[in-house]
Amino acid sequence: MSGTDTPVEGWRPAFRAWRARRPFLGGLLLTLGGGWILLTVKASLKVVIHVGVQGVAGYLLPVVMVLCGLLTLFSPSQRLFYSVLGLLCSLGSWVTSNLGGFFVGLILGAVGSCMIFGWLPDQEPRVSRRKRRKAARAAAQTQGFGGGAGEPA
Repeated sequence: MSGTDTPVEGWRPAFRAWRARRPFLGGLLLTLGGGWILLTVKASLKVVIHVGVQGVAGYLLPVVMVLCGLLTLFSPSQRLFYSVLGLLCSLGSWVTSNLGGFFVGLILGAVGSCMIFGWLPDQEPRVSRRKRRKAARAAAQTQGFGGGAGEPA
């Protein structure tokens, strides 16, 4: 056999197919929000506003956010639980770690959690307006509506 019998697929089509089966952007935003909050907890003392309740919750909530984001990416069947837990941790980071990473981590985590919660796995991909118009024109031409046939007298 020559090597031309099988189609050559690269890593991009495989990654697109993997990404299409899960709430990728929401999981990524939730993970980035938790990572950002972890980075701001380690900021210098001149920048730090509030480390948190005895310092533990300031590290615990962003770690849970990162875990929820990663688990959403690799186990999308449990996305509702991870999104609710991620949203609660994002909102809890307001109190425990530098105003939620100076609002950036809080907003990233909250938006990512909402995107995860709203993701539907069996939904058909959206068709662009241009493709819908093109299909409608093609359907109208095949049915012969252009000549005025079928109009009442």
